[in-house]
Amino acid sequence: MIHALSVDVEDYNNVIPREWLNRPGPPTAQVVVNTRRYLELFAERQAHATFFVLGEVAEHFPELIVEIAQSGHELGVHGYYHRQVFKLTPDEFRKEVATAKAVIEDVSGCPVRGHRAPAFSIMPKTEWALEVLAEEGFAYDSSVFPIQGRRYGWPGFSRDIQTMTLASGRHITEVPMSTMELLGKRIPVAGGGYLRHFPWAFNAWAMERIAHERPVIVYLHPYEIEVTRAPLAWEHLAPADRRRTKRFHYLQLRNRHTMESKIRRMLDRFEFTTIARVIAETLEQSAQADDER
Repeated sequence: MIHALSVDVEDYNNVIPREWLNRPGPPTAQVVVNTRRYLELFAERQAHATFFVLGEVAEHFPELIVEIAQSGHELGVHGYYHRQVFKLTPDEFRKEVATAKAVIEDVSGCPVRGHRAPAFSIMPKTEWALEVLAEEGFAYDSSVFPIQGRRYGWPGFSRDIQTMTLASGRHITEVPMSTMELLGKRIPVAGGGYLRHFPWAFNAWAMERIAHERPVIVYLHPYEIEVTRAPLAWEHLAPADRRRTKRFHYLQLRNRHTMESKIRRMLDRFEFTTIARVIAETLEQSAQADDER
């Protein structure tokens, strides 16, 4: 089975200060350095991926977007300013995704069909966002984590790739993030902090289990292979906010030094391609199975 590889192209030194320190600022060149490292790793293993790009990253570093497209990868939207959907009105969300989509398409010359919400923030209370995405010409979304989580999650959502019929009659395909059943609970695996924090042996075992039933959906962030400590100034925060921010920052830095090795081993063990291709193959197999029944 072929699996989906994806990268959420955001800059830690830009996003985290805005979300945690109330200090806005443009993306830094570090996002270019880190993303190019992924491009090198994927090229070595002849793997292709979907890169969900922030609109502001595309505006500041258009040459990076061109490089991604010319390397044979798929481009998608990750919002414009990395604002969670539940912090936006429907009109604000529409502006975010439409603007980012236009910027990425203009820079790359490639059509953009996929979307991933910042922090997987499409959940029952923001289900309306799927309608907006369909109206704006997106063919698929990959934002739902089918878990009961503290920061995100859509409990009870199917783990399978599926085409949804929305209230308007429009359709959109949802590509849920990978989870597995363990001791009666559904837990997230195969990407981001889960790939960093869990040992490689556990990640490989979990991915093999998922692969028996459905494609694995892997997601990465550029900064996760950056081992230098990013300086953050939090002295101006209230004590409670400072403690919360320092803990979050610690967890974001934890085990970054293990990521490149894990990614190499993952690329050696599994075959990866873009989300668009995985959708096409999955839906085709599902249609053939229905015909056989």
